[in-house]
Amino acid sequence: MNDVTLNSTLTCPYCGHAETETMPTDACLFFYECKSCGILLKPKQGDCCVFCSYGSVKCPPIQQHQSCCTR
Repeated sequence: MNDVTLNSTLTCPYCGHAETETMPTDACLFFYECKSCGILLKPKQGDCCVFCSYGSVKCPPIQQHQSCCTR
């Protein structure tokens, strides 16, 4: 089994605020509210979760080259 990174820094594309969060290993995170400007982030088209769209590290299933929740 590959080593999986569970922390990812989400960066808001609207205000630039960055916040490090722990990724769930048993679910996808579809929505994330920016702690600075309050905008609700959603995955970009083709991405399975907000970590894959706005995070410094992709979600655990993608790191392990597996299918994610919505694929």
